[in-house]
Amino acid sequence: MIILFAVTLLISLFLIPLGLPGLWLMLVAGGVLLWLAPVAPFGWLVLAGCASIAVVAEVLEMAMSAKYTKKYGGSTRGAWGALIGGLIGAVVGVPIPVIGSVIGAFAGGFAGALVAELSRGASAEGATRAATGATIGRAIATAFKVVAGCVIAAWLLAAALI
Repeated sequence: MIILFAVTLLISLFLIPLGLPGLWLMLVAGGVLLWLAPVAPFGWLVLAGCASIAVVAEVLEMAMSAKYTKKYGGSTRGAWGALIGGLIGAVVGVPIPVIGSVIGAFAGGFAGALVAELSRGASAEGATRAATGATIGRAIATAFKVVAGCVIAAWLLAAALI
């Protein structure tokens, strides 16, 4: 059962950069292990700690694109455009297997920030700079989410083996 659990954690980790809910799949796998194991290898407190990490990672993912839009000279409108565009792009990209949602989220965040900045009267250069910031923020957020996934996977696996 532990080997299946470890494989599930590894697969979940690879889903994260694809924009799929790998963090949440890890938590579900931990809950299933607790439920099915005759003797629980770890408690619900470990699962709650991992869930806290997942929530922080999700919130930071949403905020990073907006933060970097502003850091690169964008407005609040541009930050909202990056956030909404990223969400729409991820949904639109789903039909393309494997990487569609990732490309969609990046392209949507860029396009959303660009359109929002242009609609408020920013120059093409300023809008492009803000949109580039949104894309950089999305990339940093994805990297952070993968790190959070590594921490969750390591914590769950270590707790299951002890």
